[in-house]
This record gives sequence, C-alpha cells and structure tokens, in this order.
Amino acid sequence: MAGHIQDRWYKTETDANGKPRRVRTDRYGTGMRYRARYIGPDGTEKSKSFPDGQKRLADQWLAHIEADMSRGQYIDPAVGRVTFRQYAEKWLKTQTTDMTTRESVESAIRGHAIPYLGSRPLGSFKPEHIRDWLSGLERAVPASSYRRVIYNNVSTVLNAAVDDGHLSKNPCHAQSVRPPAAGSGRVVPWSAERVFAVRAALPERFRAAVDLGGGCGLRQGEIFGLPVDEVGFDSGWLHIAYQVKVTKGHLVFAPPKRNKVRDVPLPDCVAQVLKQHLETFPPVDVTLPWLRPDGSPVTKRLLFARLDGAGAVRRTDFNTRAWKPALVVAGVIPEPAPGQRHQAAREHGMHALRHFYASVLLDAGENVKALSTYLGHSDPGFTLRVYTHLMPSSDARARKAVNELYGGVVSTPGTP
Repeated sequence: MAGHIQDRWYKTETDANGKPRRVRTDRYGTGMRYRARYIGPDGTEKSKSFPDGQKRLADQWLAHIEADMSRGQYIDPAVGRVTFRQYAEKWLKTQTTDMTTRESVESAIRGHAIPYLGSRPLGSFKPEHIRDWLSGLERAVPASSYRRVIYNNVSTVLNAAVDDGHLSKNPCHAQSVRPPAAGSGRVVPWSAERVFAVRAALPERFRAAVDLGGGCGLRQGEIFGLPVDEVGFDSGWLHIAYQVKVTKGHLVFAPPKRNKVRDVPLPDCVAQVLKQHLETFPPVDVTLPWLRPDGSPVTKRLLFARLDGAGAVRRTDFNTRAWKPALVVAGVIPEPAPGQRHQAAREHGMHALRHFYASVLLDAGENVKALSTYLGHSDPGFTLRVYTHLMPSSDARARKAVNELYGGVVSTPGTP
C-alpha cells in the first residue's frame, strides 16, 4: 500500500501481562474516525480523513493513490484544490508573447472563462464541465471563430496545469468534447469598386490610408505609425518599422507584428496620393512611449493624425467614427438603428485591404514568397494556406499556355 489507515478512536496499549489490547482514545465518538496516510513523491506525508463506517472508502482511496503513483499519474490533492481562477491568474503573468497577444488572451480568459470556470478546483475538472461551459459560451458569443479562440486559450491553460501536476489530463482533449468550429477561413477579397467606394466615403484626412492598405498591404497600426521619413519617394520603397497600437489602454509605438521589419514596394500611383495627402495634411510630430506605457518616449513625424490634427490615431476611435460610417455609406454594412452600434464583422475590418492587396498581386502572377515578405508574414507557408484559393489554377494556366501556342495557327480541316 501507499500508506496506512489510522483509527483515531482507538489505540493499542500493552496490559499488565504484556499483551497488546485496543482501548478507546479521548477522541472516541467525535470527529472523523479514520485518517488515510501516505508519503508522497516529494517525501512529505499526505492524509485524508473519513467518518465512522467508511473504512472501506479510506482503503479504496489509498489504493487509488498507490495506482496513480505506479502509473505516473499522481496528483497532490492539495495542488488539485487550486482553482482555475488562481492558476489562470498565475499563468497569465508568466506569458512571454508580444504585448498585443497577451492582452488578447487575457481578455478572452477573464471575460469568458474565469466567470464560469474560475471557482472550480483544477483537480475536479471533467469533460462534462467543459461541455457545459461551451454550451453557455455558444449563447454568449455568436461568432464560432471567436469561441474557438477562447476555447483554445482555455485548453492551453489546462495543458500547462497538466504539465505542472495540477491535472492528470486535459478535459478539453476528451472525445466527447467538441471544439467550436473554426469557420470557413476562406478569404473573400473585396472588389476594387468596394475599396474605392469606402475610400470615397472616408473623411479626406484618412483616404490615403486606404491606398496604403490596398496598394501596399500595410496593417492598420502600421499605416497610422508610418513616419514620413520612411516613405521612399525616390527609391520606390516603404520601410515598415513602426506601428501605433494600444497597450493597457495607452497608445504606444512598437515594431511591426512579430518584429517583422520589412521593405514594401511603393507603386507610383500610391506615391502620388501620399504626396497630395502631405500637401493637404502636413505630417505631425507625435511622441509616444516605446512598447509599454512606461517606456522611453519616441517622437516620429507621422503621415496620419486624429481628425483634430493633433496626436496619433487610436484604432478604436477611427473604426467607430470614420471606418464603419464609411462602410455604411458604401453599402457594405447596414446603418444601425438609433441607439445601436454598427454591425461587427471581422471580414469588414480594415484588414480587408490587405486581402485585396494579396489578391491583386497573386492575380498578377507574384510569387507567394515575395507576397509573404511584403505582408510581413513569418512563414510563406502561412501565406499560401490563407491565399492559395486566390492563385490562378493550374488548369487555367494550362489552357492559357496552349491557347497562346495555337493562337497564331489558322484552323483547317484535320488540324487542331
């Protein structure tokens, strides 16, 4: 056995004849009678108490402990009593991903996991608890793709709990647990007509931002963090080394996503638009902390500023006050009812301009590796997975090649 059962209502004494006999202790008739005791892998004694009449349960509990130890699946009962909230809070503090990713993960866990799973001890988790949580999550979060993001974050936390010895296995991995659907994931690029309709509906100060997104593939934060001295009007290149983003509610300067500093071709037409923009809206000196709200101050002369002409553009303000109203005017989303917010949909965000840029380049025959570099992706394979359906198909290329070969041949009877 992994230990032994102590009967706290009786003790063994030696009588006058030197024979052992059982006698009642001072605890007789009160409190828990049996205490199952064993030495854990860390060398310390562990125990659990059982009431009178449950010695068989105490024996079974010890047998279960011994079996878990032999299988390498032992979980310290004290560790298993740590709640999901306690462990998730600790786990969040140890993350080393970039600030934006950490804030996104923290928002998902605090908003949609801790309120429902937070009080449950990790050692008590079963697949049924995950199924119940997912059922409630479906009612709270309509978008399946975002539910899957939340689910994956929770599963990652529970994976770490397994690694740290709080759980023997992750209940999210049970066969009876069905993760939310990932969605189609198939990018449908905007048409040129839609891009230019949205551009025309934007305030004049922000129209050139559409050309940087749709004509150069920049992300929203990179557009609003583009300094004028990084625009190579003579060289025909943009140097993308900065973005403006929100960290803990404050605007900061930061490198591009995943630190992918890069150079992007600057088409002549976009260069001309930027020159006209600078004539109408001179660049603005903006000072923001670097990476963190308490970071060292950095000053950049930016192409874009707020509508009042002072300070960096905050993404949420731009989306609410400029982008979504432009989508309404362009017929992309319906006008909200009085007192209601604009329709929320990821495919209608400013990121759609990057998809448009990718579709234009692929249709023109640009190779995936070059496109991946221009977009700032860390892996050309990711670019291929996202946009492969937009590439000209091999059968279309075959027909085109043969048609061009035979294009100058006059058809006669007996010839192809």
